[in-house]
Amino acid sequence: MTILGPVPALAAIKLFLFASPLAIVVVLSIVIGLLMVVLFGYTSNQKAIKIAKDQLKAHLLAVRLFQDQLHVVVGSYGRILRGTGRYLKLAFMPLLYVIIPITLLIVQLDRYLGSTGIQTNAPFLLTVRLDTADALNEATLELPPEISMTAPAVHVPAEREIVWRLAASKEGAYEIKVAAAGQNVTKTVRVSSDLARLSLVRLRGHFWERMLTSAEPAVPETSPVESIAVNYPDRNIRLGYEMNWIWLFFILSMIAGFIFKELLGIQV
Repeated sequence: MTILGPVPALAAIKLFLFASPLAIVVVLSIVIGLLMVVLFGYTSNQKAIKIAKDQLKAHLLAVRLFQDQLHVVVGSYGRILRGTGRYLKLAFMPLLYVIIPITLLIVQLDRYLGSTGIQTNAPFLLTVRLDTADALNEATLELPPEISMTAPAVHVPAEREIVWRLAASKEGAYEIKVAAAGQNVTKTVRVSSDLARLSLVRLRGHFWERMLTSAEPAVPETSPVESIAVNYPDRNIRLGYEMNWIWLFFILSMIAGFIFKELLGIQV
């Protein structure tokens, strides 16, 4: 058996990262489907779940067989409700062990698969939100040589926002600096046709929103800047028709999970 050394292993990882988004989603869905089933199997009481499911099937069968006997049907429905509660209680904690890491994984993957990088010479918008409308006139933008402004800034006092239309002449990761009230805040902009880790917005505060949408440090609390956002284009997976990668991931991982559940004999 041949074991990959450091260089071939690194090359394989790079090949995977730069593969088509569809291939990445398919592979990840199969792997996650397997991990979900195995993790549920190890963290759940399989024997108790099997008994609970068998009892539910028996009560459902009783409803069908004795549908002309009202007292039997009513009693079976009561036992079905109790049995469902028992099953949900047995499955609740194992489902948490599965759902929490998968949710965190999806958040990280979405930074690669949810949007595409800015294309060279294609216009994009940079939106800065400030504390007050009065601060709009004081805000300035400092750009690297590879990025230029293609239109005058648009002030939106009602939203306390300034919108700049920009374009990049060369691929790369660039720092754009916003100056306001004597303080500077930077925002990374990635210009790339390859798969890249993107941060849609840099925020001040808003902890949970930052966890979901931002891959950059929080804006300092003393800054008048509330947020800096880049309108990266959304990425859709083409599979006959366009679909957001998360929907495809859920569908494929559920199918893979069902197949592995049957193959491994795990009660879910």
